[in-house]
Amino acid sequence: MNVLVLNSGSSSQKSCLYAMGDTLPDAPPACVWEGKIEWIDHKAQFTIKSSRGVFRQDLTSSRSRGEAIEVLLRSLWSGETQAISSPSDVDVVGHRVVHGGPQFLEPAFVTAGVKAAIEGVSVFAPLHNRAELEGMEIVAKLLGPVPQVAVFDTGFHLTMPLAAATYPGPYEWFEQGIRRYGFHGINHQYCAQRAAQLLGKSLSSLKLVTCHLGNGCSLAAIRDGRSVDTTMGFTPLEGLMMGTRSGSVDPGILTYLMRQRHLSGQQLDEVLNQKSGLLGVSGISSDMREILAASQNGNKPAKMARAKLAFDVYVHRLQSGIGAMIAVLGGVDALVFTAGVGENSPEVRAAVCENFAFLGMRLDPGKNPQSPGDTDISVPDAAVRVLIIRAQEDWMIAQQCWNLVRTATLRS
Repeated sequence: MNVLVLNSGSSSQKSCLYAMGDTLPDAPPACVWEGKIEWIDHKAQFTIKSSRGVFRQDLTSSRSRGEAIEVLLRSLWSGETQAISSPSDVDVVGHRVVHGGPQFLEPAFVTAGVKAAIEGVSVFAPLHNRAELEGMEIVAKLLGPVPQVAVFDTGFHLTMPLAAATYPGPYEWFEQGIRRYGFHGINHQYCAQRAAQLLGKSLSSLKLVTCHLGNGCSLAAIRDGRSVDTTMGFTPLEGLMMGTRSGSVDPGILTYLMRQRHLSGQQLDEVLNQKSGLLGVSGISSDMREILAASQNGNKPAKMARAKLAFDVYVHRLQSGIGAMIAVLGGVDALVFTAGVGENSPEVRAAVCENFAFLGMRLDPGKNPQSPGDTDISVPDAAVRVLIIRAQEDWMIAQQCWNLVRTATLRS
């Protein structure tokens, strides 16, 4: 089964093709073709490669986002990056959909009704949901009646109890759809499944805290394979300190800024989403690597102090969030680090885990600095395991498509 995955973002488009057999492998396989578009100054930068090793990267003007995606997908079956003979070789297409609202717990075949429902909650994630709907239309145009599947980033967290999902405002909020949804659910779910494999235990027996730490950051408390709490909420702004996002702040700050500084809603949105987090506190960068480098640069003491403060705030809030997740679970068997910072920053992992030594969480000082993927980096006798797991959203989407198509085939 050839499964094509589209992962549409507000400023990027990723896609990959998996060739899948009758059984799923234990570890994620390599894509037979993958492509990415990044929009930079109104130009589309393409990066495309196939299993033959052919690689292409160029920057071209594009009249529209849709036209650029069409160019990307056509390279799958034509030109030097060709991986299949024709569009008909694709058996199913899976889409990452950031927001599914309260109704989509499980992946769903794309129908007119499903698209209408995704559009109906696009007000909650307008840049992402509309980009994903556009991707579905482009696939229908280029590949014809191929089955398409929507996999929802919010779906995994819909198992949270109402106590975790409900905000302590007027109950009318909840009735209007203002509730905690959570995000990064596809990768949190994948990491839970992969953690069980690596630990050689049943997922239903584990209490896990998964740390998705990239430019966006979130935690999930997972018990019996189900999300029972997470740090992101109604939007991806809630929770942890992030690259440019503030995470949770006192709402009174916002009303103060509106009254005393006369900031508009749009200005507040820009400050909280684009000028806060690591960038806002450090004044240097949203990139953890640059923060760490600046925090050790004794030649520039003022920048060094700001960078160190940004790192310390980041770690403090991360420790606080992990502690809350452990309390909700009533204990923890394993802590999982994933995504860009989680996978590649031994400094963050070491600083975060230091305060949890009282739980029996101890890192192996030889393994942690190596940042090995899909590995237990705890000392052998640690009571709580610490794992690094590579983020594999696309592979998780492909698995969901494979399962859904096979189930539908068996039923027919």
